[in-house]
Parts: sequence; structure tokens; C-alpha cells
Amino acid sequence: MINFNLLEEAAVNNKGSMWTMLIIYAVIILGLWLILFRPQSKKKKQEEALRNNMQVGDDITTIGGIVGKVVAIKEETDSIVVETGSDRVRINMKRWAVASVDTVHTENVTADKKEDKKNKKSDKELENID
Repeated sequence: MINFNLLEEAAVNNKGSMWTMLIIYAVIILGLWLILFRPQSKKKKQEEALRNNMQVGDDITTIGGIVGKVVAIKEETDSIVVETGSDRVRINMKRWAVASVDTVHTENVTADKKEDKKNKKSDKELENID
């Protein structure tokens, strides 16, 4: 067990150690901030970007577990209309209730395919040169 009285006496006797203790506390607080709060704020920004980039036709999952397809986006009220189930029930809900967008947009996929084709062409050209 640490005897705090001895620590206090050492701090009073040696003024330089007081600054050392303050620096150590500052480093610990900074480390905790980097470990605990920074990843949380990054995740929050990613989720906000996900919700703002939602498009009509995207498959989504809500924080309540409802899975459906976005059929309308209402910018004025910051809400969306989700169609779910085989009987096509439409639910009006706020954007913040969206947990994930399950649709992969074809723009990103086609860009990746184009890059793959370019890489294959350059590989074939290199083989022909040899």
C-alpha cells in the first residue's frame, strides 16, 4: 500500500518534484483522452457521415433492429421513410435512428473494377515486354 503522507512530505521538501508530478498527471490525462475519447468521437463522425450520405433505395438497419429499404428522405424534418417486410409496411423515422447502411454503392465498386482492369493491362504489357 502506498503511504500518501510520505509522498506529500517529499513534494514539500523538493519543489522540483511538484512540477514532475504535474507533468506526469498531464501525460496520464492526455493518454486517457487518446485511448478513451478520441476513438469515440471518430466513430460518431463516421456514423454522422453514413446517415448524411444515405440515398433512396439503400437497405438499412435501425437501432431498434428493423431492416428495410429507404423509399423517401425528408430533408425538412430530417427523417426518412423505410419500407419493410413482405407486406411493404412504411415507417417514418428520424435519421438518427439508422444504425447501419447495408447497401454497397456501385460507384465505389465500379471504380475498383476499373483500377483492377488497369492493373491487369499493365501486367500484361510488362509480360509482353519481357
